[in-house]
Amino acid sequence: MHLAVLTVELRMEQAHSLKDRRQCLRSLKDTLRHGFNVSVAELDEGTQWQRATVGIAALSASREYLRGQMQQVEQACVRVAENHGANITDAYVEFFPEE
Repeated sequence: MHLAVLTVELRMEQAHSLKDRRQCLRSLKDTLRHGFNVSVAELDEGTQWQRATVGIAALSASREYLRGQMQQVEQACVRVAENHGANITDAYVEFFPEE
């Protein structure tokens, strides 16, 4: 069994309140959960309105399947973020067990 974890850092320039931040993150999390059947969680404390770090995790027997799925998930993150006036500043994937 293999585990892939995608960490995405977001910058939300148009978020002027905690409500704006939550709306963007809720949309992102719901889209990924329903579209890809992955686990999604906010990884930071949420003290800054315009920044967020999100972790996305998936399990599979095939590492190659996870690699393709994480690429699709990252592309979906970019689309959803752009729809809410946000940008992905960094994204990276880790696989467990490591190669």
